[in-house]
Amino acid sequence: MGFYRRNYYHVLSCIFLALIPINGMASSGLSSTFYSTSCPKALSTIRGAVNTAVAKELRMGASLLRLHFHDCFVNGCDGSILLDDTANFTGEKTAGPNADSVRGFEVIDDIKSKVESICPGVVSCADILAVAARDSVVVLGGPTWTVQLGRRDSTTASLDDAETDIPSPGLSLDDLISAFSDKGFTAKEMVALSGSHTIGQARCLVFRDRIYNDDNVDSTFSESLKSNCPDSEGDDNLSALDETSPAVFDNGYFKNLVDNKGLLHSDQELFNGGSTDSQVSSYASSATTFYKDFAAAMAKMGKMSPITGTKGQVRANCRKIN
Repeated sequence: MGFYRRNYYHVLSCIFLALIPINGMASSGLSSTFYSTSCPKALSTIRGAVNTAVAKELRMGASLLRLHFHDCFVNGCDGSILLDDTANFTGEKTAGPNADSVRGFEVIDDIKSKVESICPGVVSCADILAVAARDSVVVLGGPTWTVQLGRRDSTTASLDDAETDIPSPGLSLDDLISAFSDKGFTAKEMVALSGSHTIGQARCLVFRDRIYNDDNVDSTFSESLKSNCPDSEGDDNLSALDETSPAVFDNGYFKNLVDNKGLLHSDQELFNGGSTDSQVSSYASSATTFYKDFAAAMAKMGKMSPITGTKGQVRANCRKIN
């Protein structure tokens, strides 16, 4: 998954039910069978469209996963990231963590069109994001999880909240733990969700400082990146977050951290003599353990402050309110 704040533009890339409202977690109104009667082919339609999009461009799997993460971390999983600017509000697409970085909107448009053709006005854009994220992980070889459904779509978006609520790739371990705790996640869940960086790519702009200035980076690794990320140009040049298997959802990301080959500063903070070292080592040794914890963390993330019942709406076009 992905960490960002204003002036950071990251590519990429990403739980168990918490019942305490202050943490922003809720499940009221959500059900895994929400569309079984109203739109029984919804999930298979979404899965087919995701599989087609990822087959066309492997990177799209990471992009769709990241869309869901960036949606949920800003006022909950409500599809607000998909809204274009209007005369009444400036949306989240131009926020620092998202501008020139978050992508996959056309794929969501395509999925929405397909779902609308079989069940008009039934399936929300927020639910499409949640299911597409899961299906993207699965098609790239990762674990599956049950997606709770029944979210409705927001009628507004917040540029300011998008600027501040998505963790930056320059954060320290303590700040990462704090940022995720503010959203209701434990340090263990934060590390598991960070494993989304086993797929996807990042812009030179967000890892340049690490490869030129950090002292906990493998020298051969950093040198191999400098030709594609010069010290004063090439901001948009891309490198894989997991160089060993960039298009396969596995535990390679954690193996890289153990070898000081984390691409982002915030990645390597997870294995840098701190409290999360043992968990990273555990995931590096066991993909099964990582998959289990990641799936649980993603299920939890999908329950962040959903709009349910009669609140919000089911957008006909994910880019604008009805």
